[in-house]
Amino acid sequence: MSDEVQLIPIDRIRILNPRYRDRKKFELIIQSIRDLGLKKPIQVSLRSTDEAEGPGYDLVCGQGRIEAFKALGYTEIPAIVVEISKEERLLRSLVENMARRFPAASDLLREIERLKAQGYSNVAIGKKLGICDGMVGGFLALKKAGEERLLEAALHGKIPINVAMEIAKTKGADEQRELLKGYEQGQLNYLSIRMAKRLMEQRRLFGKHRNRQSEKSRTTSSDGLISAYRRESQKQKLLIKKAKICDEELLFLVTAFTKLLADENFINLLRAESLSTMPKYLSLRIADIQKEAA
Repeated sequence: MSDEVQLIPIDRIRILNPRYRDRKKFELIIQSIRDLGLKKPIQVSLRSTDEAEGPGYDLVCGQGRIEAFKALGYTEIPAIVVEISKEERLLRSLVENMARRFPAASDLLREIERLKAQGYSNVAIGKKLGICDGMVGGFLALKKAGEERLLEAALHGKIPINVAMEIAKTKGADEQRELLKGYEQGQLNYLSIRMAKRLMEQRRLFGKHRNRQSEKSRTTSSDGLISAYRRESQKQKLLIKKAKICDEELLFLVTAFTKLLADENFINLLRAESLSTMPKYLSLRIADIQKEAA
């Protein structure tokens, strides 16, 4: 086998065992090649002239890289040409598909830890592996904290790393599990998880200052967290609505009093009725408007 890298026309390469590729993972490959270039050449085998398919190349490994190069508009791709039989090509392509079908997420973590041990920064590791430095730091922090369940979910792409970090700050394995369950079911997002955590903390503190509650009422569940979150969201929406109404009413009062105080007859009437003062906040707002108009 030669390690010499050659530029091979993509249209001359035949994929023996094409396989379906997850769209999100494929987009990550495209982004990595666009930002960093091709880090590892593909492998192809040169077909002999007596084969029925005619001259050209059969792919040994690198289907995703070829498809990414095509998507980016390239017509050639760096490749290492090996000389193996047709049976060996088929066997290797099948082996690669089987190996790629169930990738171990732990491989990524091991590579991050290996590079970290060699002294690379999170930014440098992220560039080498095609991920952001925040993900690198998040994975390492979860591993150090022993958050294996959350780490596995983040590595497999089930939850974003920032969500995993937020859940990891929650006290109690049961509460973490229910928050994770709520997110995976699409019932909670990053912001609602933060609110749910505040609600859980309030309940914990409330329990310390009230009569002992039953075990059933203290049990945490994703349904209970979601119900509590929705109730709290409804309360906040109601407060916002009331605040808007108060603001509109205050604006009406300020506007009305500003016009009335410009009328000398109205001022004389207030003096006659011994109504020479008004709330300080209202007075300041009117003074500001009069100053702007002056």
